[in-house]
Amino acid sequence: MQLALNQLQAHLAKGLRSLYVLHGDEPLQQQEAADAIRAAARAQGFTERSSYTVAGAHFDWSAVLAAGGSLSLFADKQILEVRIPSGKPGKDGSTALQQLASSAQGNDSTLTLITLPRLDKATKTGAWFAALDGVGVSIQVEPIERAMLPNWIAQRLAAQGQRVAAGEEGQRTLQFFADRVEGNLLAAHQEIQKLALLHPQDELGFEPVEQAVLNVARYDVFKLSEAVLSGQVARSMRMLDGLQAEGEAEVLVHWSLAEDIRNIKRVKDAMAAGKPLPMALRENRIWGPKERLFERLLPRISEAQAAHLLQSAHIVDGIVKGLPSKDWPRDGWQALRQLAMQLASAGRAA
Repeated sequence: MQLALNQLQAHLAKGLRSLYVLHGDEPLQQQEAADAIRAAARAQGFTERSSYTVAGAHFDWSAVLAAGGSLSLFADKQILEVRIPSGKPGKDGSTALQQLASSAQGNDSTLTLITLPRLDKATKTGAWFAALDGVGVSIQVEPIERAMLPNWIAQRLAAQGQRVAAGEEGQRTLQFFADRVEGNLLAAHQEIQKLALLHPQDELGFEPVEQAVLNVARYDVFKLSEAVLSGQVARSMRMLDGLQAEGEAEVLVHWSLAEDIRNIKRVKDAMAAGKPLPMALRENRIWGPKERLFERLLPRISEAQAAHLLQSAHIVDGIVKGLPSKDWPRDGWQALRQLAMQLASAGRAA
């Protein structure tokens, strides 16, 4: 049974299932979901806990299976936790997990909690995951998107008796806070807790937040791609600054931007040949959030603009590899900023 993360508390209030699977790449929310399940289990008499971390292809699953199929020696009920950091249990692990799912059915003395990273579609349709999902509850822990981050921060502040000032100042404060912690929810949680110590039960103006909240944002090239295609120029430049400071490779950043530009050109060519936009997007394997961004951008960008962007991508490819070009910055990061600005400006115009 699949369950949304925001439905977990209501689900636990109604009673526990014998098996839970948490999967996703957001450590704070995964940790909090696991804590909520453990707390509910302890309240119902699950007082003993054993934990196993699957490391390497030669992990011995026999101890896990023995723990899952045996009664506790010291308590009536026990919690069995299995962490699989790679998300790939292997052949033996696949068999063992299916056995765990089978033994969890009707087992009121053992609560099994399995934690995994983000899983691809093929893994989620595999035999072992289907067995776990069929018996227990699976929860996909999604990251907090940038657009939702100010609201998430406001809710966390309210939970500790704080709030931002009303009106425009409060919105500015939340946006500033979100810019400082984007992509790093664990650090965001720590910064919120710090505000509780510095300004307990207080309304927060912009200046106290500006002075207290550290710049702990973390970015990746895929989020940069979404920001650029959305036409978010200021955010795109801030993300490029962050990626440079974190030591990201220039060639990887260029690849991300250039791949978007190549896809724009391919889809525009397909549309010029008479193919409808949805078909052209599918043929170029563009789906999910990027599909929506391309649907917004492509009808409003001309073929000449697409060709110009592609030429710019070729030039910047040479610059990041040490080949200067007339009318372009010699520095690779400055050239990447100019390329991102061109693409983001097209997205903003659209």
